Amino acid sequence: MELPYRPRRLRRRENFRRLVRETYLRTDDLIYPMFVVPGQGVKEEVPSMPGVCRYSVDQQQAIRQLKKQVPDLPVITDVCLCSYTSHGHCGFVRQGEVDNDATLELLAQVALSHAEAGADMVAPSDMMDGRVLAIRETLDERGFEMIPILSYAVKYASSFYGPFRDAAESAPQFGDRRSYQMDPANALEAIREATLDVEEGADIIMVKPALPYLDILARLRSEIDLPLAAYQVSGEYAMIKAASQQGWVDEQAVMLESLIAIKRAGADMILTYFAKDAAQILAK
Repeated sequence: MELPYRPRRLRRRENFRRLVRETYLRTDDLIYPMFVVPGQGVKEEVPSMPGVCRYSVDQQQAIRQLKKQVPDLPVITDVCLCSYTSHGHCGFVRQGEVDNDATLELLAQVALSHAEAGADMVAPSDMMDGRVLAIRETLDERGFEMIPILSYAVKYASSFYGPFRDAAESAPQFGDRRSYQMDPANALEAIREATLDVEEGADIIMVKPALPYLDILARLRSEIDLPLAAYQVSGEYAMIKAASQQGWVDEQAVMLESLIAIKRAGADMILTYFAKDAAQILAK
């Protein structure tokens, strides 16, 4: 049979497959999220996230301790209020609703405290309108103009966050977060959100969750020229872990395939609870 092109020619041998591979996953692409809690000597595994633990460092000392133990480790901090509030929402609540503008000053002060403690980058995850600008102005005014902002610009009101809220003990005590996080049905809104944060001074734009929103990630890659991050969230991690524990999938293979898919869609960096496992495999 005369075929003008046979794709299998370049698939027959492993060295040929490596030669024409379009996407590579590197340890430099990975960011490891950690949960820090008050107390001493605490190491608690999160029941819904096998292999992920909460670790204790008293008061606001986690950044300083990390810098002391691993001086070259870049530390990115999550700027939000949900873990500090009794109601579990990401801002100041007035009459049963999150007050956007009243929350901005609080977020800016939290980001400033992180920078003063030694954070290398701050990452607001609250989804308040205007928070990137508020944080940028506050950091600049206090001499932290070189601290980058990784904005959770495209954060969907997703059901995949369940295990994280278990880990962070931050589930809303009333209502939900749909009044400030994005509708999973919307794509054009993602472009608007990302564009606004770029205009406000964000240095990196994030999409969260990752795998259910690869179309959004790919679309943003063609629309904006800032670095893109994607967060493989707790529910994505837990699904792979649970299926692996049942013997239904090969955990290592599925983990790496999922990370490659996120990278292929356009992510420059990936936040994942698999970061340590993936790094050990990639380092071999």
